[in-house]
Amino acid sequence: MNTPLSTRLVAEAIGTFCLVFVGTSAIVVNADGAVTHVGVAMTFGLVVFAMIAALGDVSGAHLNPAVTVGFFLARRFSGREVVPYIASQCLGAVLASLCVSFLFPVSETLGATLPAGPIHQSLLLEVLITALLMFVILSVSTGAAEKGITAGLAIGGTVALCALFAGPVSGASMNPARSLGPALVSGQLEFIWLYLTAPVLGAALAVAACRCAHKGSCCGPQAASDEEPRTDCRA
Repeated sequence: MNTPLSTRLVAEAIGTFCLVFVGTSAIVVNADGAVTHVGVAMTFGLVVFAMIAALGDVSGAHLNPAVTVGFFLARRFSGREVVPYIASQCLGAVLASLCVSFLFPVSETLGATLPAGPIHQSLLLEVLITALLMFVILSVSTGAAEKGITAGLAIGGTVALCALFAGPVSGASMNPARSLGPALVSGQLEFIWLYLTAPVLGAALAVAACRCAHKGSCCGPQAASDEEPRTDCRA
């Protein structure tokens, strides 16, 4: 991409801020059932779609450390930019949770992701739903950048879909930054390891699945031979 790295990092911080602020605010407001579970799931899906539309042509709109790692493993993203991207995403998430804490000081969790059942259940579920999300991202982002609107709909829809059925069980994080922000600000750190590791494992699983399903057009040597890593993948 021709966009300076500093500009892309600001875009990632802003995009992740919006994702975490809007999504976790919906969870907090839904404490009395005003939004409903379906409403919370749709809120996450819609804000992801909005951020892809707004920032996809600036930074690629990863908004998620697991997605950034997934693109790196798929040979579409420069290794030297992985850490700066992840740092920007986590910064945006923490700032968002600070805003949620200021607006809703009575909330104890600030929309943090917490397992509702056995740890292994949430761990496996987070791996699988992140793999599903990353597989969709890799699939719809293969090729030219003009697939942005289609990619946004597919990715936002997948986020909403996973949140609909997995939210009551694991919180349907699929995003280490989304879980890290509320956990740090609220002090709910007991299970943060789960939400930092499972999405990354899921993203790696998706890369392997993409290589099988799409052969060289997805994550193989053809992608690695590009002159510049493809960071404008609308994820």
